[in-house]
Amino acid sequence: MNLSFQKLFYAIATVIAMFAILVLAKPILLPLSIALLISFILYPLAKKFESWKIGKTLAAFLSIFSVFLIIAGTIYFFSTQIISISKEFTHFQDKIILAFADVTLFINRHVSFVENLGKDELFNRMKDWLNDSTGLLVRKTVNNTAAFMAGLLATTVFTFLFLIYRDGLTMAFMTFSPEKNRERVLKMFKSVQQVGQKYLFGMLFLTIVIGLANSIGLMIIGIDNPFLFGFLGAALAIIPYIGTTMGAVIPVIYAFVSYDSIWTAVAVAILFWGVQLVSDNFLTPRIVGGSLQINALTAILSLFIGAAVWGLAGMILFLPFAAMLKVVCEEFEQLKPIALIIGEQNKKERTGNGPALVWWEKLKSRFAK
Repeated sequence: MNLSFQKLFYAIATVIAMFAILVLAKPILLPLSIALLISFILYPLAKKFESWKIGKTLAAFLSIFSVFLIIAGTIYFFSTQIISISKEFTHFQDKIILAFADVTLFINRHVSFVENLGKDELFNRMKDWLNDSTGLLVRKTVNNTAAFMAGLLATTVFTFLFLIYRDGLTMAFMTFSPEKNRERVLKMFKSVQQVGQKYLFGMLFLTIVIGLANSIGLMIIGIDNPFLFGFLGAALAIIPYIGTTMGAVIPVIYAFVSYDSIWTAVAVAILFWGVQLVSDNFLTPRIVGGSLQINALTAILSLFIGAAVWGLAGMILFLPFAAMLKVVCEEFEQLKPIALIIGEQNKKERTGNGPALVWWEKLKSRFAK
């Protein structure tokens, strides 16, 4: 077997260059990526509007406006619960500090980091530290809010443009390929669009199901504002593997500091664990898994790479992008090994007699001799 160091160097350099571009061009690529996925969702709606003899520009505007109406309705639905929690924030903050002080004192009594450490002194120090950090927190909040609004505006504009110029963009990319392959390229583009669309619709449906399950469970336990905490945990469940755990932390802490019995917090933790167990093993594979068809290794790598490159947004976006990359790689002979690495072979494919599997079986039998 001949190893070309020149090709290896080019491959490594290409990967490094791609990561550098993703990091340096994040302010542009991130809203573009989000807009691309949103345009996949809104495409059927825009087509529906156009079937009513509405122009592309107005159809795109109405599609995006419909999303804003849904978001506004959701915010209005949760607004009373958010206001209720914000009124109790100071009291809630003091309870968290007291709970943390109790834990710190318990550890200090057994390990003895600081001698003669009192609860009141520790509580006052922590509260002073939080008050001193308020100015910095406000500045960061203002900066992050400004960046978020700028990104939201850019995403909205890009989504609008994608919906308007979708036919022209598709034709432009098709012209890069020979004329005999353009039909195949068009089929690939449709497959990529369908993968993104099915994944996003599946995640939306899964979020609603998990949110209702969490909310009903919290209501039975007796937690205040159950729908807010329930759907917050469901929204964070979009992040693979760790999202549900992150969503459970807030209601568990709230139950721990707001109710006298520790068993309330334990019940909330068990509820979220049970919902996550059912979701990961039954709901997600059937609702979302069929549209992705990528293995667990690829999913975990997508999670870590996305977090390293684009943070929280990357953790959400890189999983459907990996599925789209698989669809693209399957159409090119040179990239099919990458598709095999990303993909997850189902039972029928494992027991079948495809060319790749026949070659693999022959290779294993040769080394077994």
